[in-house]
Amino acid sequence: MDRKQETKIRAPRNRTLTLTSDDRGQFLPLIIKSPAELSGQLLTNVIINGDYNDYLDKFAPASIDMLFLDPPYNLSKSFNGKKFCRKDICEYTSWLEQIIVSLLPLLKPTATVYICGDWFSSVSIFSAASKHLRLRNRITWEREKGRGAKANFKNACEDIFFCTVGDNYTFNLDAVKHRRRVLAPYSDEQGRPKDWTQTASSRFRDTHPSNLWTDITIPFWSMPENTDHPTQKSEKLLAKLILASTNPGDIVLDPFAGSGTTAVTAEKLDRRYIGVEIDTEYCLLAAKRIEMAKTAPSIQGFEDGVFWERNTLAMQKAVSCKKQKSLDTK
Repeated sequence: MDRKQETKIRAPRNRTLTLTSDDRGQFLPLIIKSPAELSGQLLTNVIINGDYNDYLDKFAPASIDMLFLDPPYNLSKSFNGKKFCRKDICEYTSWLEQIIVSLLPLLKPTATVYICGDWFSSVSIFSAASKHLRLRNRITWEREKGRGAKANFKNACEDIFFCTVGDNYTFNLDAVKHRRRVLAPYSDEQGRPKDWTQTASSRFRDTHPSNLWTDITIPFWSMPENTDHPTQKSEKLLAKLILASTNPGDIVLDPFAGSGTTAVTAEKLDRRYIGVEIDTEYCLLAAKRIEMAKTAPSIQGFEDGVFWERNTLAMQKAVSCKKQKSLDTK
């Protein structure tokens, strides 16, 4: 993400978040730039610019409630000029295992770990994580972005491995139920809704969350959370994980923080965060997004404590508004 992006011409409705020279001057002092700036006491609600390995001894042991691990996948990709090259599977597995082992001392015995990957890196994640953590599930989420392939099937999903340190862990089921439209409602003998709710504008059912997520929207140019980071996760995705596996005030660590989605979402959900990112520009974007979150705490697709099925919340609001206008004119 070079400075040329300040003057990059974008479409009028493009809401991609960028940095100005004024932003850099405002947010650079808010970022931790060397281990010397940290005391031996654990600091939270910080964005750290550097390699997480250089800060391991600065954090209190057994202090982290949730680790979100989103390292480069096992493919060749450039991150603001820094290239990650695809490795042999065994080499990538070993690299990933070293990351897990190095971070384990920071985790509480009740901590949860989420590890992201694609189809090719999934075998490495399973192999590395299963040696040191309790594997609970594999979440597969649909991503509607991506190019088609001429001689293969389009990659349209990614995985998140749900792991815990031990058998005693947090899982807030009611916080992550999924509101779905009821297409074929049925009633009991008295005509009352059975396992669904009727509102003025729709019929819906709050369902238990599954490990197949088809309601995630990848950040794109018309969304205010979008940045130019090439592998940015959405706030809605992080909100599901954070709400499921932490409570208010808990600490979430992201050692590959990118443009700060984990930290931003934690801020919006009243959790504490530590974000570590090696690229300065991404750290500045994270700091800017966190500042914006303090006055704009909404998360797209999550409202009134409910995760809505994609493209249904706006529709329900439109129907409700239309009915209200009809009542007002009577």
